[in-house]
Amino acid sequence: MFKRLKSDIKCVFDRDPAARNTFEVLTTYPGLHAILFYRLAHTFWGWHLKWLARWLSGFARWLTGIEIHPAAKIGDRFFIDHGMGVVIGETAEIGDDCTLYHGVTLGGTSWQPGKRHPTLGNGVVVGAGAKVLGPIVVGDDVRIGSNAVVLKPVEAGQTVVGIPGRIVNAKSEDVKERRQKMAQKIGFDAYGVSQEMSDPVEKAIYSLLDHIQVQDEKLEKMAQELARLGGTEIDMELPNLDDAVLEPSDPEQAAHLKHKK
Repeated sequence: MFKRLKSDIKCVFDRDPAARNTFEVLTTYPGLHAILFYRLAHTFWGWHLKWLARWLSGFARWLTGIEIHPAAKIGDRFFIDHGMGVVIGETAEIGDDCTLYHGVTLGGTSWQPGKRHPTLGNGVVVGAGAKVLGPIVVGDDVRIGSNAVVLKPVEAGQTVVGIPGRIVNAKSEDVKERRQKMAQKIGFDAYGVSQEMSDPVEKAIYSLLDHIQVQDEKLEKMAQELARLGGTEIDMELPNLDDAVLEPSDPEQAAHLKHKK
């Protein structure tokens, strides 16, 4: 018991730079308090003192804002940072060295008895506000982004973001450079999106940019070849989108706009 408590305290220092000393962690960290109450309630549950286990878990929820069902299975060095609003269901299973942030739900999608809640492997990190729902398996070292909703199994080592959750991958340097070049040329900016991970919407837009880039390069080569053969030189520079003037094709509409100016 004390060996497990020592490892729980140590993992706080490993994952929270704000932790200063053992006394502070023991007395002011609700995530640690919730784990201590859970360990005791889980022991009572195993002894078939289920009402006492449920009462203790309810008291812990009132005290910490974290709800952990005493029947859940949680491994070593489990850390809940901040913690308010965390919910861990009855049949949830959590491996070693996992981290949950505030507002996380490990919930079910069915009222049927049996396995209803997710299973997390070792080293999983679940961001603030994320929901992992159903009897799915999340592999080792998975990262789940804030506010993501995960409804399907996730293989080990993946990163999941969005609603519903989608797997994203880091972009290689040559791909980032090519896409940035075309994005600057046509005036596109993925505002507020990390440059290291492909947001699903950003990924779709950049797929179009890749297609445009290939067309642009081929057209430029054709223009150069026509100029070499004596044809008229073609200007390949695109107009700035901010300065572009869009003239209506309808003469009446054009006259109306001209009158307004």
